[in-house]
Amino acid sequence: MSTGGDPREYEDRWVLDLRGLGVVRIRVDFRLTLVLDAGWEIVLEGSTRLSSGSVRADPGVVLAPESQDVAAALSLFGATVLSLVAFKSGSLRAVFDNGTRLRCPSDPSFEAWQIAGPRGWRFVSLPGGDLAVWRGAAVGPNGTN
Repeated sequence: MSTGGDPREYEDRWVLDLRGLGVVRIRVDFRLTLVLDAGWEIVLEGSTRLSSGSVRADPGVVLAPESQDVAAALSLFGATVLSLVAFKSGSLRAVFDNGTRLRCPSDPSFEAWQIAGPRGWRFVSLPGGDLAVWRGAAVGPNGTN
């Protein structure tokens, strides 16, 4: 199991070392939040495609978090991350051990998704297709590290 080590930057993407972390909670409001082990959260606000197997064989289903149309995401509860990639174009790709693939493109008008983790890591898909990355000390609820 991964310990949620520091993400690695490449020319066109960030690879997050979350392999082996499980989805331990799913929250739904105007967003869909997947809470992982080790303090990581994936927050989806834009349309997100879930599929199983190859995209050609299964085009999947589109989740719409803003309208709480996310029932298909319940299959991710208890699933384990195999890979998680944040592209510098603002899109997100995740693969889980139950065969589910998650893809969230950037949005032209708003932040489509964000990922937050321990030690102050935060990735945000910016409007129009860019990626913002913060890294720093994690701040506790009372403003302390």
